[in-house]
Amino acid sequence: MHDESARTQKASMNGVLIVDKPKNITSHDVVNQVRRIVQHRSVGHLGTLDPLATGVLPLVIGNLTRIAQFYNGSEKAYEGVARFGFATNTYDADGEPTGVHSPSPSLSLDDLKVAAREFEGFIEQAPPPFSAKKINGVRAYTMARKGQAVDLKPVTIEVKELQILSVSEDRATFRAHVASGTYIRSIVHELGQRIGCGAHLEELRRTSVGEFRLQDAHSLDRVGELVASGEVEELFIHPRKLLPQFPAVMADEEMTARIRSGLSVNLPEFSQAARIKVFNGQRDLIAIATRIAGTLFHAPIVFAANPIDLIKLSS
Repeated sequence: MHDESARTQKASMNGVLIVDKPKNITSHDVVNQVRRIVQHRSVGHLGTLDPLATGVLPLVIGNLTRIAQFYNGSEKAYEGVARFGFATNTYDADGEPTGVHSPSPSLSLDDLKVAAREFEGFIEQAPPPFSAKKINGVRAYTMARKGQAVDLKPVTIEVKELQILSVSEDRATFRAHVASGTYIRSIVHELGQRIGCGAHLEELRRTSVGEFRLQDAHSLDRVGELVASGEVEELFIHPRKLLPQFPAVMADEEMTARIRSGLSVNLPEFSQAARIKVFNGQRDLIAIATRIAGTLFHAPIVFAANPIDLIKLSS
């Protein structure tokens, strides 16, 4: 009986879980811990956080891992602390100091706000040497750790907002809203160069990724408690909140059967949509369908029956 309940529990573990990542562990460490807690190997993340950083880390579990492709370009928001006076080789507090050390830099809130505005909009940014970018198939951080030269070409990124909030001695708090592919470490490093005293990222907290917010997040301890108590429905984002850029359609049993049989469906009311979410009931996300011609839709992504039909776990 217990074995049957465990199999049912595992089959029901399909959804999007937001973890409030703690400091000093990697995103992959979080994935491994959640795999052990939910007893499911199919767990992935929607964008890494550096070990120093905390905050929103969305995880996709079970057959919902297939929606990860739609989050590659998600915008992100952060709050952080920049320390001025010296730069580091990693551009953050985990690195070794480089260059001249200015123990008591003179910082003006107004000057920093003016300098920060120069980073807003579309700018060219060179990724940090200690990053996961590849050079001829080798991770940049692997080369940097060996003392090898790292030549990463600048790329165009978008900073939608960079707001300096306060200044206290050699530290400044900030808020940032950026497009995908932006390194906050690099922004702080370059801000220090612009001010002329060097700087590095001391603290960073991600407050959102796409539609996912910090108020949706659970600590790892809380994830364990909810699974142990059988309150697994509390873990996951409601499926209706996923991929808000896609319209949602409610499928009847006939349409559901057609979609799960690999057949196309006609949806005149969605003739302008490129993609739609298809639900059977309020929580049962059955497919992501793509318009192939006119009002005809086909679902290249079909989820197993009742993927978010969460149950109370037996003790």
